[in-house]
Amino acid sequence: MTFRNIYFILFSGLILTSCGGGSSAEDIPPAAPTKATLVFPEQNSECNEGTIISDTKSSVTFNWSDATNTTNYEIFVKNLDTDVTSTYTSSDSEKIITINRGTPYSWYVVSKNSGTQVAQSDTWKFYNAGKPVSSHAPFPADLVSPSMGANLSNSTTSVSLKWTGSDVDNDISKYTIQLNITSPPTSSIGTVTTTSLDTNVSSNTTYYWRVITEDSKGNTSTSEIFQFKVN
Repeated sequence: MTFRNIYFILFSGLILTSCGGGSSAEDIPPAAPTKATLVFPEQNSECNEGTIISDTKSSVTFNWSDATNTTNYEIFVKNLDTDVTSTYTSSDSEKIITINRGTPYSWYVVSKNSGTQVAQSDTWKFYNAGKPVSSHAPFPADLVSPSMGANLSNSTTSVSLKWTGSDVDNDISKYTIQLNITSPPTSSIGTVTTTSLDTNVSSNTTYYWRVITEDSKGNTSTSEIFQFKVN
C-alpha cells in the first residue's frame, strides 16, 4: 500500500467521523413539566376580590404556583351555570380574566413546554361574588363512580353510585339521584343526605345518571351526566 493510499484512507476516515450521526442537544426532548398548584381563587370559596366592571362582569386575577420545566400555561375556566369552558394562555403564573358576577366557576391549569408532555393541575371551584345575597346555590356535584364510560362485568347486579358535594355556605341538605337508560335521566331513584347510593342494575344495559344537590334554602344545582354500561 502506497503512502498516497494510506493518506486517502486516513483523510476519508476523518470526514466520516466529523460528518457522522450522533445525538445533539436539539434531539433531546425537554423534561416533562410538573403540575401547577392552584392558589386563587380558592377552592369552594366566594371570590370577593377583583375589579367590578359592570353589574354583571368583574375581572379576577387567577394565581397558581410556578411549575418546573414549564414555559407557558393554559388556563381553563368553566361557567358551571352554562357548562361553557373558556381557555386562556399565560407565560406567567397569573392571568387577569373577566368573568360573570354572581356565578359559580371551576378552573384548572395545564403546564406546557416545547415538548409533547403536559401536566394538569387539580380542579377547583369557586363562586364569583355579585350583588349581596343571603344564600348561594350549591356547586354541582362531582360524580366519582362509576366513572364516565365505565364498562362493568355482566355479573354486576348492584352498583354503588358515588359523588362529592360542596357549597360556599356549607348548608347542603340533600341529594336527589336520577338514573335512566335514556339521556337525560329524569327518573329519581332516591334522595339521600350522604354521598352514595346503591342501586340494582341489569346486564347488557347502558345507564345514565346525575345528581341534583339542594341546600337548606331550597337552592339547587345539577351535575353533569355520566354514562356506564353493564356488559
